[in-house]
Amino acid sequence: MSKTFTVSDVASHNKPDNLYIIVDQDVYDLTKFQDDHPGGKKILQRVAGKDASKQFWKYHNEGILKKYKAKLQVGSLDTKPKQEEKAVKAEPAPRTVQVRPAADKAVRQVAAKTEEQSEPLEQIGLQIPFADPNSVQGYHSPYYNSTHAALRAEVREWIEAEIEPNVTEWDEAKRVPEEIYKEMGRRGYLAGLLGIHYPKEYVNQDNVPKCVPLDQWDLFHELIITDEISRTGSGGFVWNLIGGYGIGCPPLVKFGKKSLKDRVLPGILAGDKRICLAITEPDAGSDVANLTCEAKLSEDGKHYIVNGEKKWITNGIWADYFTTAVRTGGEGAGGVSLLLIERTEGVSTRRMDCQGVWSSGTTYITFEDVKVPVENLLGKENQGFRAIMTNFNHERIGIIIQCLRFSRVCYEESVKYAHKRRTFGKKLYDHPVIRMKLAHMARQIEASYNWLENLIYQCEKMGETEAMLRLGGPIAGLKAQSTLTFEFCAREASQIFGGLSYSRGGQGGKVERLYRDVRAYAIPGGSEEIMLDLSMRQSLRVAKAMGMKL
Repeated sequence: MSKTFTVSDVASHNKPDNLYIIVDQDVYDLTKFQDDHPGGKKILQRVAGKDASKQFWKYHNEGILKKYKAKLQVGSLDTKPKQEEKAVKAEPAPRTVQVRPAADKAVRQVAAKTEEQSEPLEQIGLQIPFADPNSVQGYHSPYYNSTHAALRAEVREWIEAEIEPNVTEWDEAKRVPEEIYKEMGRRGYLAGLLGIHYPKEYVNQDNVPKCVPLDQWDLFHELIITDEISRTGSGGFVWNLIGGYGIGCPPLVKFGKKSLKDRVLPGILAGDKRICLAITEPDAGSDVANLTCEAKLSEDGKHYIVNGEKKWITNGIWADYFTTAVRTGGEGAGGVSLLLIERTEGVSTRRMDCQGVWSSGTTYITFEDVKVPVENLLGKENQGFRAIMTNFNHERIGIIIQCLRFSRVCYEESVKYAHKRRTFGKKLYDHPVIRMKLAHMARQIEASYNWLENLIYQCEKMGETEAMLRLGGPIAGLKAQSTLTFEFCAREASQIFGGLSYSRGGQGGKVERLYRDVRAYAIPGGSEEIMLDLSMRQSLRVAKAMGMKL
Protein backbone atom coordinates (compact mmCIF):
# COMPACT_ATOMS: atom_id res chain seq x y z
CA MET A 1 0.00 0.00 0.00
CA SER A 2 1.28 3.47 -0.83
CA LYS A 3 1.59 6.02 1.98
CA THR A 4 -1.21 8.55 2.56
CA PHE A 5 -0.48 12.26 3.10
CA THR A 6 -2.51 15.29 4.08
CA VAL A 7 -1.93 18.59 2.30
CA SER A 8 -0.27 19.93 5.45
CA ASP A 9 2.04 16.87 5.55
CA VAL A 10 3.28 17.67 2.08
CA ALA A 11 3.60 21.38 2.92
CA SER A 12 6.22 20.53 5.56
CA HIS A 13 8.50 19.09 2.85
CA ASN A 14 9.29 22.47 1.34
CA LYS A 15 13.08 22.77 1.52
CA PRO A 16 15.74 22.08 -1.14
CA ASP A 17 17.00 19.15 0.94
CA ASN A 18 13.48 17.84 1.57
CA LEU A 19 11.29 18.62 -1.44
CA TYR A 20 7.87 17.08 -2.11
CA ILE A 21 5.25 18.19 -4.64
CA ILE A 22 1.70 17.11 -5.55
CA VAL A 23 0.57 16.24 -9.08
CA ASP A 24 -3.03 15.09 -9.53
CA GLN A 25 -3.32 14.14 -5.85
CA ASP A 26 -0.22 11.95 -5.98
CA VAL A 27 2.84 12.91 -3.90
CA TYR A 28 6.38 12.89 -5.31
CA ASP A 29 9.75 13.21 -3.59
CA LEU A 30 11.96 15.31 -5.90
CA THR A 31 14.78 15.95 -3.43
CA LYS A 32 17.34 13.89 -5.35
CA PHE A 33 15.80 14.62 -8.74
CA GLN A 34 16.59 18.34 -8.70
CA ASP A 35 19.97 17.99 -10.40
CA ASP A 36 18.39 16.00 -13.24
CA HIS A 37 15.47 18.35 -13.85
CA PRO A 38 15.98 19.88 -17.34
CA GLY A 39 14.34 23.13 -16.21
CA GLY A 40 16.73 23.56 -13.29
CA LYS A 41 16.34 23.40 -9.51
CA LYS A 42 14.68 26.77 -9.01
CA ILE A 43 11.49 25.80 -10.82
CA LEU A 44 11.03 22.83 -8.50
CA GLN A 45 11.94 24.79 -5.39
CA ARG A 46 9.26 27.40 -6.18
CA VAL A 47 6.57 24.70 -5.88
CA ALA A 48 8.14 22.79 -2.98
CA GLY A 49 5.43 21.44 -0.65
CA LYS A 50 2.67 22.59 -3.00
CA ASP A 51 0.24 21.26 -5.57
CA ALA A 52 2.17 21.65 -8.84
CA SER A 53 -0.39 19.99 -11.11
CA LYS A 54 -1.08 23.13 -13.13
CA GLN A 55 2.61 23.88 -13.63
CA PHE A 56 3.42 20.27 -14.48
CA TRP A 57 0.80 19.91 -17.18
CA LYS A 58 1.74 23.25 -18.65
CA TYR A 59 5.11 21.86 -19.70
CA HIS A 60 4.82 18.05 -19.76
CA ASN A 61 2.78 15.23 -21.26
CA GLU A 62 1.65 11.88 -19.87
CA GLY A 63 4.81 10.15 -21.06
CA ILE A 64 6.93 12.07 -18.55
CA LEU A 65 4.65 11.10 -15.69
CA LYS A 66 4.74 7.44 -16.74
CA LYS A 67 8.52 7.51 -17.04
CA TYR A 68 9.25 8.85 -13.55
CA LYS A 69 6.22 7.84 -11.50
CA ALA A 70 7.60 4.50 -10.32
CA LYS A 71 10.86 6.11 -9.19
CA LEU A 72 9.59 9.28 -7.56
CA GLN A 73 6.05 8.75 -6.22
CA VAL A 74 5.96 8.20 -2.45
CA GLY A 75 2.20 8.18 -1.90
CA SER A 76 -1.10 9.96 -2.47
CA LEU A 77 -3.27 12.53 -0.73
CA ASP A 78 -5.83 11.27 1.74
CA THR A 79 -8.48 13.01 -0.35
CA LYS A 80 -7.80 10.90 -3.44
CA PRO A 81 -10.65 8.45 -4.14
CA LYS A 82 -9.57 4.94 -3.25
CA GLN A 83 -10.63 3.44 -6.56
CA GLU A 84 -8.27 5.77 -8.39
CA GLU A 85 -5.21 4.72 -6.44
CA LYS A 86 -2.69 2.67 -8.32
CA ALA A 87 0.13 0.67 -6.86
CA VAL A 88 3.54 2.21 -7.43
CA LYS A 89 5.37 -0.08 -9.81
CA ALA A 90 9.00 -1.05 -9.49
CA GLU A 91 11.20 -1.64 -12.52
CA PRO A 92 9.28 -3.62 -15.18
CA ALA A 93 9.43 -7.31 -14.39
CA PRO A 94 10.78 -9.72 -16.99
CA ARG A 95 8.09 -11.24 -19.17
CA THR A 96 7.03 -14.77 -18.39
CA VAL A 97 4.99 -17.16 -20.47
CA GLN A 98 1.98 -16.65 -18.24
CA VAL A 99 -1.02 -14.89 -19.73
CA ARG A 100 -1.78 -11.46 -18.31
CA PRO A 101 -5.07 -11.10 -16.41
CA ALA A 102 -6.70 -9.03 -19.14
CA ALA A 103 -5.82 -11.65 -21.70
CA ASP A 104 -6.56 -14.62 -19.43
CA LYS A 105 -10.20 -13.65 -19.03
CA ALA A 106 -10.67 -13.68 -22.78
CA VAL A 107 -8.74 -16.90 -23.30
CA ARG A 108 -11.07 -18.75 -20.96
CA GLN A 109 -13.91 -17.77 -23.27
CA VAL A 110 -12.26 -19.29 -26.34
CA ALA A 111 -13.60 -22.70 -27.31
CA ALA A 112 -11.91 -25.07 -29.73
CA LYS A 113 -13.31 -22.91 -32.49
CA THR A 114 -14.02 -19.29 -31.63
CA GLU A 115 -17.53 -18.31 -32.56
CA GLU A 116 -18.43 -14.93 -33.95
CA GLN A 117 -18.97 -12.30 -31.28
CA SER A 118 -22.63 -11.65 -30.59
CA GLU A 119 -21.92 -9.00 -27.95
CA PRO A 120 -19.56 -6.00 -28.03
CA LEU A 121 -16.06 -6.70 -26.77
CA GLU A 122 -14.82 -5.34 -23.46
CA GLN A 123 -14.08 -1.60 -23.56
CA ILE A 124 -10.52 -0.42 -22.95
CA GLY A 125 -8.77 2.93 -23.03
CA LEU A 126 -10.08 6.37 -22.13
CA GLN A 127 -13.22 6.01 -24.30
CA ILE A 128 -12.65 9.37 -26.01
CA PRO A 129 -14.94 9.15 -29.05
CA PHE A 130 -12.97 8.30 -32.22
CA ALA A 131 -9.65 8.04 -30.36
CA ASP A 132 -9.82 4.24 -30.68
CA PRO A 133 -11.48 1.91 -33.17
CA ASN A 134 -15.14 1.59 -32.27
CA SER A 135 -14.72 -2.17 -31.73
CA VAL A 136 -13.04 -1.36 -28.39
CA GLN A 137 -15.56 1.34 -27.51
CA GLY A 138 -18.60 -0.85 -27.04
CA TYR A 139 -19.70 -1.10 -30.67
CA HIS A 140 -20.69 -4.34 -32.39
CA SER A 141 -18.26 -5.62 -35.01
CA PRO A 142 -18.30 -8.63 -37.37
CA TYR A 143 -14.51 -8.75 -37.56
CA TYR A 144 -13.32 -9.38 -34.01
CA ASN A 145 -13.73 -11.98 -31.26
CA SER A 146 -12.37 -12.45 -27.75
CA THR A 147 -8.92 -13.51 -29.00
CA HIS A 148 -8.53 -10.14 -30.70
CA ALA A 149 -9.59 -8.34 -27.53
CA ALA A 150 -7.14 -10.38 -25.45
CA LEU A 151 -4.25 -9.65 -27.83
CA ARG A 152 -5.00 -5.93 -27.88
CA ALA A 153 -5.09 -5.82 -24.07
CA GLU A 154 -1.77 -7.64 -23.86
CA VAL A 155 0.04 -5.46 -26.39
CA ARG A 156 -1.39 -2.24 -24.94
CA GLU A 157 -0.27 -3.19 -21.43
CA TRP A 158 3.30 -3.75 -22.67
CA ILE A 159 3.42 -0.57 -24.74
CA GLU A 160 2.04 1.69 -21.99
CA ALA A 161 4.19 0.25 -19.21
CA GLU A 162 7.55 -0.33 -20.87
CA ILE A 163 7.68 1.44 -24.23
CA GLU A 164 5.80 4.73 -24.39
CA PRO A 165 7.68 6.44 -21.53
CA ASN A 166 10.98 5.90 -23.40
CA VAL A 167 10.08 6.53 -27.03
CA THR A 168 11.09 10.21 -27.07
CA GLU A 169 14.50 9.35 -25.64
CA TRP A 170 15.01 6.59 -28.21
CA ASP A 171 13.92 8.84 -31.05
CA GLU A 172 16.41 11.51 -30.05
CA ALA A 173 19.14 8.84 -29.79
CA LYS A 174 18.09 7.55 -33.24
CA ARG A 175 18.12 3.99 -31.95
CA VAL A 176 15.86 1.63 -30.03
CA PRO A 177 17.57 -0.80 -27.62
CA GLU A 178 18.05 -4.20 -29.26
CA GLU A 179 16.30 -5.82 -26.31
CA ILE A 180 12.97 -4.34 -27.44
CA TYR A 181 13.19 -6.04 -30.83
CA LYS A 182 14.14 -9.31 -29.13
CA GLU A 183 11.12 -8.95 -26.87
CA MET A 184 8.93 -8.78 -29.99
CA GLY A 185 10.32 -12.19 -30.87
CA ARG A 186 9.89 -13.61 -27.37
CA ARG A 187 6.27 -12.51 -27.30
CA GLY A 188 5.64 -14.19 -30.65
CA TYR A 189 4.64 -10.95 -32.32
CA LEU A 190 7.19 -11.02 -35.15
CA ALA A 191 5.92 -14.33 -36.51
CA GLY A 192 2.40 -12.88 -36.61
CA LEU A 193 3.27 -9.93 -38.85
CA LEU A 194 3.90 -11.67 -42.16
CA GLY A 195 0.51 -11.26 -43.83
CA ILE A 196 0.04 -15.06 -43.88
CA HIS A 197 -0.76 -17.93 -41.54
CA TYR A 198 1.27 -18.08 -38.31
CA PRO A 199 4.50 -20.00 -39.21
CA LYS A 200 4.57 -22.03 -35.99
CA GLU A 201 6.92 -24.62 -37.49
CA TYR A 202 9.75 -22.06 -37.29
CA VAL A 203 9.01 -20.71 -33.80
CA ASN A 204 9.97 -21.94 -30.34
CA GLN A 205 6.64 -22.88 -28.79
CA ASP A 206 7.55 -21.02 -25.59
CA ASN A 207 7.67 -17.83 -27.66
CA VAL A 208 4.19 -17.59 -29.15
CA PRO A 209 1.20 -15.43 -28.15
CA LYS A 210 -0.54 -17.17 -25.27
CA CYS A 211 -3.88 -15.44 -25.79
CA VAL A 212 -4.52 -16.61 -29.37
CA PRO A 213 -4.66 -20.26 -30.52
CA LEU A 214 -2.22 -20.24 -33.44
CA ASP A 215 -4.62 -22.01 -35.80
CA GLN A 216 -7.00 -19.07 -35.29
CA TRP A 217 -4.42 -16.37 -36.08
CA ASP A 218 -5.69 -14.03 -38.79
CA LEU A 219 -4.94 -10.69 -40.43
CA PHE A 220 -6.96 -8.82 -37.80
CA HIS A 221 -4.55 -10.05 -35.10
CA GLU A 222 -1.75 -8.62 -37.22
CA LEU A 223 -3.66 -5.34 -37.59
CA ILE A 224 -3.99 -5.11 -33.80
CA ILE A 225 -0.26 -5.53 -33.12
CA THR A 226 0.66 -2.86 -35.66
CA ASP A 227 -2.12 -0.56 -34.45
CA GLU A 228 -1.13 -0.83 -30.79
CA ILE A 229 2.60 -0.24 -31.23
CA SER A 230 1.69 2.79 -33.37
CA ARG A 231 -0.01 4.34 -30.33
CA THR A 232 3.50 5.43 -29.30
CA GLY A 233 3.21 8.20 -31.88
CA SER A 234 6.63 7.51 -33.40
CA GLY A 235 7.10 6.31 -36.96
CA GLY A 236 10.77 5.75 -36.18
CA PHE A 237 9.93 3.37 -33.33
CA VAL A 238 7.35 1.44 -35.36
CA TRP A 239 9.68 1.13 -38.34
CA ASN A 240 12.54 0.08 -36.09
CA LEU A 241 10.49 -2.91 -34.92
CA ILE A 242 8.55 -3.91 -38.03
CA GLY A 243 9.58 -1.63 -40.91
CA GLY A 244 12.28 -3.69 -42.61
CA TYR A 245 11.09 -6.95 -41.12
CA GLY A 246 7.47 -6.65 -42.23
CA ILE A 247 8.42 -6.20 -45.89
CA GLY A 248 11.72 -8.10 -46.03
CA CYS A 249 10.62 -11.36 -44.41
CA PRO A 250 7.37 -12.24 -46.30
CA PRO A 251 9.17 -12.86 -49.65
CA LEU A 252 11.56 -15.21 -47.86
CA VAL A 253 8.66 -17.13 -46.31
CA LYS A 254 6.67 -17.32 -49.54
CA PHE A 255 9.39 -17.89 -52.11
CA GLY A 256 12.48 -19.15 -50.28
CA LYS A 257 13.69 -22.75 -50.60
CA LYS A 258 12.93 -24.93 -47.60
CA SER A 259 16.61 -25.42 -46.78
CA LEU A 260 17.12 -21.64 -46.74
CA LYS A 261 14.10 -21.04 -44.53
CA ASP A 262 15.09 -23.82 -42.16
CA ARG A 263 18.48 -22.17 -41.75
CA VAL A 264 17.60 -18.49 -41.32
CA LEU A 265 13.92 -18.12 -40.34
CA PRO A 266 14.12 -19.33 -36.70
CA GLY A 267 16.70 -16.66 -35.83
CA ILE A 268 14.70 -13.93 -37.56
CA LEU A 269 11.37 -14.82 -35.96
CA ALA A 270 13.02 -15.06 -32.54
CA GLY A 271 14.32 -11.50 -32.87
CA ASP A 272 17.96 -12.62 -32.81
CA LYS A 273 18.59 -11.70 -36.46
CA ARG A 274 17.25 -8.83 -38.52
CA ILE A 275 16.13 -8.58 -42.12
CA CYS A 276 15.19 -5.72 -44.45
CA LEU A 277 13.89 -5.16 -47.99
CA ALA A 278 16.32 -3.58 -50.45
CA ILE A 279 14.56 -2.43 -53.61
CA THR A 280 14.81 1.36 -53.93
CA GLU A 281 17.90 2.76 -55.64
CA PRO A 282 19.25 6.30 -56.12
CA ASP A 283 17.64 6.34 -59.59
CA ALA A 284 14.82 3.80 -59.17
CA GLY A 285 12.07 4.40 -56.64
CA SER A 286 8.49 3.76 -57.68
CA ASP A 287 9.78 2.68 -61.13
CA VAL A 288 10.93 -0.70 -59.84
CA ALA A 289 11.20 -2.26 -63.29
CA ASN A 290 14.14 0.01 -64.13
CA LEU A 291 16.43 -0.88 -61.22
CA THR A 292 20.09 -1.43 -62.11
CA CYS A 293 21.65 -3.38 -59.19
CA GLU A 294 23.17 -6.31 -61.10
CA ALA A 295 23.60 -10.00 -60.24
CA LYS A 296 25.66 -12.18 -62.61
CA LEU A 297 26.25 -15.91 -62.28
CA SER A 298 29.81 -16.94 -61.45
CA GLU A 299 31.66 -19.13 -63.94
CA ASP A 300 31.04 -22.23 -61.85
CA GLY A 301 27.32 -21.39 -61.58
CA LYS A 302 27.34 -21.61 -57.78
CA HIS A 303 27.05 -17.93 -56.91
CA TYR A 304 25.55 -14.68 -58.07
CA ILE A 305 28.02 -11.78 -58.03
CA VAL A 306 26.13 -8.66 -56.98
CA ASN A 307 27.14 -5.07 -57.69
CA GLY A 308 25.03 -1.97 -57.13
CA GLU A 309 23.53 0.42 -54.64
CA LYS A 310 20.32 0.70 -52.64
CA LYS A 311 19.01 3.82 -50.93
CA TRP A 312 16.48 4.70 -48.19
CA ILE A 313 16.48 1.12 -46.89
CA THR A 314 14.68 0.85 -43.54
CA ASN A 315 16.64 -1.04 -40.84
CA GLY A 316 19.50 -1.71 -43.27
CA ILE A 317 22.11 -0.41 -40.83
CA TRP A 318 21.33 -3.30 -38.46
CA ALA A 319 20.24 -5.99 -40.93
CA ASP A 320 21.82 -9.43 -41.12
CA TYR A 321 19.84 -10.27 -44.27
CA PHE A 322 18.80 -8.15 -47.26
CA THR A 323 15.88 -9.25 -49.44
CA THR A 324 17.23 -7.59 -52.57
CA ALA A 325 15.83 -6.85 -56.00
CA VAL A 326 18.52 -7.40 -58.62
CA ARG A 327 18.79 -7.47 -62.38
CA THR A 328 19.61 -10.94 -63.63
CA GLY A 329 18.23 -10.58 -67.16
CA GLY A 330 17.43 -7.95 -69.74
CA GLU A 331 15.73 -4.59 -69.37
CA GLY A 332 12.38 -4.07 -67.72
CA ALA A 333 10.33 -6.14 -65.30
CA GLY A 334 11.20 -9.42 -67.04
CA GLY A 335 14.82 -9.23 -65.98
CA VAL A 336 14.33 -8.72 -62.22
CA SER A 337 14.99 -11.37 -59.54
CA LEU A 338 14.92 -11.48 -55.76
CA LEU A 339 17.94 -12.60 -53.75
CA LEU A 340 18.44 -13.03 -50.02
CA ILE A 341 21.84 -11.43 -49.50
CA GLU A 342 23.53 -12.12 -46.18
CA ARG A 343 25.80 -9.54 -44.54
CA THR A 344 29.21 -10.58 -45.73
CA GLU A 345 32.33 -9.25 -47.45
CA GLY A 346 31.46 -6.58 -49.99
CA VAL A 347 28.27 -5.41 -48.22
CA SER A 348 28.64 -1.94 -46.70
CA THR A 349 25.95 0.13 -45.00
CA ARG A 350 25.85 3.72 -43.77
CA ARG A 351 23.12 5.57 -41.92
CA MET A 352 21.17 8.28 -43.71
CA ASP A 353 19.94 11.36 -41.86
CA CYS A 354 16.35 12.04 -42.85
CA GLN A 355 13.57 14.47 -41.98
CA GLY A 356 11.60 11.97 -39.91
CA VAL A 357 11.49 8.40 -38.55
CA TRP A 358 14.82 9.04 -36.84
CA SER A 359 15.13 5.73 -34.99
CA SER A 360 14.26 3.59 -38.02
CA GLY A 361 17.81 3.09 -39.29
CA THR A 362 17.39 4.46 -42.83
CA THR A 363 20.39 3.19 -44.81
CA TYR A 364 22.47 3.56 -47.97
CA ILE A 365 23.77 0.15 -49.05
CA THR A 366 26.61 -0.66 -51.42
CA PHE A 367 27.18 -4.13 -52.87
CA GLU A 368 30.67 -4.68 -54.31
CA ASP A 369 31.34 -8.10 -55.86
CA VAL A 370 29.20 -9.78 -53.20
CA LYS A 371 29.05 -13.58 -53.57
CA VAL A 372 25.52 -14.92 -53.01
CA PRO A 373 24.83 -18.67 -53.19
CA VAL A 374 22.34 -19.56 -55.92
CA GLU A 375 20.31 -21.31 -53.21
CA ASN A 376 19.46 -17.82 -51.91
CA LEU A 377 17.34 -17.05 -54.98
CA LEU A 378 13.76 -16.32 -53.89
CA GLY A 379 11.38 -17.79 -56.45
CA LYS A 380 12.54 -18.20 -60.02
CA GLU A 381 15.17 -16.23 -61.87
CA ASN A 382 13.81 -13.22 -63.78
CA GLN A 383 10.40 -13.64 -62.10
CA GLY A 384 11.02 -11.48 -59.06
CA PHE A 385 8.90 -8.55 -60.22
CA ARG A 386 5.65 -10.39 -59.52
CA ALA A 387 6.84 -11.28 -56.02
CA ILE A 388 7.72 -7.63 -55.42
CA MET A 389 4.30 -6.46 -56.58
CA THR A 390 2.56 -9.03 -54.34
CA ASN A 391 4.64 -7.80 -51.42
CA PHE A 392 3.57 -4.21 -52.01
CA ASN A 393 0.00 -4.95 -50.91
CA HIS A 394 1.23 -6.13 -47.51
CA GLU A 395 3.59 -3.15 -47.19
CA ARG A 396 0.84 -0.68 -48.04
CA ILE A 397 -1.62 -2.24 -45.61
CA GLY A 398 1.00 -1.76 -42.87
CA ILE A 399 1.46 1.88 -43.86
CA ILE A 400 -2.30 2.40 -43.80
CA ILE A 401 -2.67 0.94 -40.30
CA GLN A 402 0.15 3.10 -38.96
CA CYS A 403 -1.09 6.29 -40.63
CA LEU A 404 -4.60 5.92 -39.27
CA ARG A 405 -3.39 5.24 -35.73
CA PHE A 406 -1.02 8.21 -35.96
CA SER A 407 -4.02 10.26 -37.08
CA ARG A 408 -5.90 9.04 -33.99
CA VAL A 409 -2.92 9.99 -31.81
CA CYS A 410 -2.99 13.53 -33.23
CA TYR A 411 -6.73 13.66 -32.65
CA GLU A 412 -6.58 12.22 -29.11
CA GLU A 413 -3.74 14.52 -28.05
CA SER A 414 -5.73 17.46 -29.42
CA VAL A 415 -8.90 16.49 -27.53
CA LYS A 416 -6.99 16.18 -24.26
CA TYR A 417 -5.18 19.47 -24.73
CA ALA A 418 -8.34 21.30 -25.84
CA HIS A 419 -10.02 20.31 -22.58
CA LYS A 420 -7.31 21.75 -20.33
CA ARG A 421 -5.93 24.73 -22.27
CA ARG A 422 -7.84 27.98 -21.68
CA THR A 423 -7.91 31.00 -24.00
CA PHE A 424 -10.07 34.11 -23.84
CA GLY A 425 -11.65 32.92 -20.61
CA LYS A 426 -12.72 29.42 -21.69
CA LYS A 427 -11.37 26.03 -22.67
CA LEU A 428 -10.15 25.58 -26.22
CA TYR A 429 -12.79 22.93 -26.73
CA ASP A 430 -15.51 25.50 -26.08
CA HIS A 431 -14.47 27.43 -29.20
CA PRO A 432 -16.55 26.21 -32.20
CA VAL A 433 -13.54 26.48 -34.54
CA ILE A 434 -11.65 23.92 -32.46
CA ARG A 435 -14.58 21.50 -32.41
CA MET A 436 -14.78 21.87 -36.18
CA LYS A 437 -11.13 20.89 -36.54
CA LEU A 438 -11.68 17.83 -34.35
CA ALA A 439 -14.78 16.87 -36.31
CA HIS A 440 -12.95 16.96 -39.63
CA MET A 441 -10.16 14.83 -38.17
CA ALA A 442 -12.62 12.27 -36.81
CA ARG A 443 -14.69 11.93 -39.98
CA GLN A 444 -11.62 11.20 -42.13
CA ILE A 445 -10.17 8.73 -39.62
CA GLU A 446 -13.40 6.75 -39.24
CA ALA A 447 -14.17 6.63 -42.96
CA SER A 448 -10.66 5.43 -43.78
CA TYR A 449 -10.55 2.88 -40.96
CA ASN A 450 -13.82 1.28 -41.99
CA TRP A 451 -12.45 0.92 -45.53
CA LEU A 452 -9.32 -0.66 -44.03
CA GLU A 453 -11.27 -3.24 -42.04
CA ASN A 454 -13.29 -4.19 -45.11
CA LEU A 455 -10.15 -4.65 -47.23
CA ILE A 456 -8.50 -6.82 -44.59
CA TYR A 457 -11.65 -8.93 -44.48
CA GLN A 458 -11.46 -9.34 -48.26
CA CYS A 459 -7.79 -10.36 -47.95
CA GLU A 460 -8.89 -13.03 -45.46
CA LYS A 461 -11.53 -14.43 -47.79
CA MET A 462 -9.80 -14.21 -51.18
CA GLY A 463 -6.99 -16.38 -52.45
CA GLU A 464 -3.57 -14.73 -52.85
CA THR A 465 -3.80 -14.33 -56.63
CA GLU A 466 -7.34 -12.97 -56.54
CA ALA A 467 -6.44 -10.57 -53.74
CA MET A 468 -3.37 -9.33 -55.62
CA LEU A 469 -5.45 -8.59 -58.72
CA ARG A 470 -8.70 -7.31 -57.25
CA LEU A 471 -7.43 -5.52 -54.15
CA GLY A 472 -4.28 -3.91 -55.53
CA GLY A 473 -6.25 -0.90 -56.79
CA PRO A 474 -8.35 -0.31 -53.65
CA ILE A 475 -5.33 -0.78 -51.37
CA ALA A 476 -3.39 1.76 -53.42
CA GLY A 477 -6.30 4.19 -53.15
CA LEU A 478 -6.56 3.73 -49.39
CA LYS A 479 -2.79 4.14 -49.02
CA ALA A 480 -3.13 7.61 -50.53
CA GLN A 481 -6.27 8.33 -48.48
CA SER A 482 -4.59 7.33 -45.21
CA THR A 483 -1.42 9.37 -45.77
CA LEU A 484 -3.50 12.42 -46.70
CA THR A 485 -5.59 11.87 -43.56
CA PHE A 486 -2.41 11.62 -41.48
CA GLU A 487 -1.03 14.84 -42.95
CA PHE A 488 -4.33 16.64 -42.36
CA CYS A 489 -4.58 15.48 -38.73
CA ALA A 490 -0.95 16.34 -37.98
CA ARG A 491 -1.46 19.86 -39.33
CA GLU A 492 -4.74 20.44 -37.50
CA ALA A 493 -3.27 19.10 -34.26
CA SER A 494 -0.32 21.45 -34.70
CA GLN A 495 -2.70 24.37 -35.11
CA ILE A 496 -4.53 23.38 -31.92
CA PHE A 497 -1.30 23.04 -29.92
CA GLY A 498 0.25 26.18 -31.37
CA GLY A 499 3.86 26.78 -30.37
CA LEU A 500 3.91 23.65 -28.20
CA SER A 501 3.91 21.54 -31.37
CA TYR A 502 6.86 23.45 -32.82
CA SER A 503 9.35 22.57 -30.08
CA ARG A 504 10.53 19.02 -29.49
CA GLY A 505 9.28 17.31 -26.34
CA GLY A 506 6.72 18.53 -23.82
CA GLN A 507 2.97 18.46 -24.27
CA GLY A 508 3.10 18.80 -28.04
CA GLY A 509 5.97 16.35 -28.43
CA LYS A 510 3.99 13.61 -30.14
CA VAL A 511 2.44 16.03 -32.61
CA GLU A 512 5.80 17.63 -33.46
CA ARG A 513 7.40 14.21 -33.97
CA LEU A 514 4.56 12.89 -36.11
CA TYR A 515 4.54 16.03 -38.25
CA ARG A 516 8.18 15.23 -39.09
CA ASP A 517 7.18 11.68 -40.01
CA VAL A 518 4.42 12.62 -42.47
CA ARG A 519 6.57 12.58 -45.61
CA ALA A 520 8.05 9.21 -44.64
CA TYR A 521 4.57 7.76 -45.14
CA ALA A 522 3.38 9.81 -48.12
CA ILE A 523 6.33 8.77 -50.33
CA PRO A 524 7.51 5.18 -49.53
CA GLY A 525 5.41 2.27 -50.73
CA GLY A 526 4.29 4.41 -53.67
CA SER A 527 3.74 8.16 -53.67
CA GLU A 528 0.21 9.53 -53.35
CA GLU A 529 0.05 10.55 -57.02
CA ILE A 530 1.18 7.14 -58.27
CA MET A 531 -1.16 5.36 -55.82
CA LEU A 532 -4.22 7.30 -56.93
CA ASP A 533 -3.45 6.69 -60.59
CA LEU A 534 -2.75 3.00 -59.92
CA SER A 535 -6.00 2.64 -57.98
CA MET A 536 -7.97 3.58 -61.09
CA ARG A 537 -5.87 1.79 -63.71
CA GLN A 538 -5.70 -1.48 -61.79
CA SER A 539 -9.33 -1.49 -60.67
CA LEU A 540 -10.67 -0.77 -64.15
CA ARG A 541 -8.32 -3.25 -65.82
CA VAL A 542 -9.45 -6.05 -63.52
CA ALA A 543 -13.12 -5.08 -63.83
CA LYS A 544 -12.86 -5.15 -67.63
CA ALA A 545 -11.33 -8.63 -67.51
CA MET A 546 -14.16 -9.78 -65.25
CA GLY A 547 -16.89 -8.51 -67.52
CA MET A 548 -17.43 -4.85 -66.68
CA LYS A 549 -20.13 -3.34 -68.88
CA LEU A 550 -19.68 0.23 -70.09
